[in-house]
Amino acid sequence: MTPLPAALGGVDLVGWRLDNAQHASAWDSGEGSYRAARRWNLKGVRAVYCSLDPSTAILEVAVHTGFEALDIVPHVLTSFSVDDLAGVHVVDSASIPDQGWLRPGTATADQQAFGTELLARHKFVLIPSAVSSHSWNLIFISGRAAAAYALRSQEKFALDARLHRSTN
Repeated sequence: MTPLPAALGGVDLVGWRLDNAQHASAWDSGEGSYRAARRWNLKGVRAVYCSLDPSTAILEVAVHTGFEALDIVPHVLTSFSVDDLAGVHVVDSASIPDQGWLRPGTATADQQAFGTELLARHKFVLIPSAVSSHSWNLIFISGRAAAAYALRSQEKFALDARLHRSTN
């Protein structure tokens, strides 16, 4: 169950990530973003992309793979707690130089450089999701934030098959 937010009695900041099962043990390696630039990092930066809720983590993967792939290929849903709340930098959407960066589409080099600089200055970056504009992504570099988070759980992911059912 997703922990309650602090305003409702929860105490932990929990991050969520969905990975192909074969990569689940290396969930916090940042290998994918190291090999290829992503929305908020330049190539060569081991950024780990997560969300503040499991639904957004699922959408973030589905936007790239499709829901059918999430049902066919085994995936693992990972949760972790952030122990150093002072190390979390919240990016207000108004502080982003180009509001287009918060909409779906291809990331620009300026956008990737902006995110890379944020990751160099902060253990964790909390930034609005482009997939779900009312949701948050949590990004970090594991080597920089290693002592500031802890794995909570990893479980086999099961997609509700209705999400990719044919409408014919």
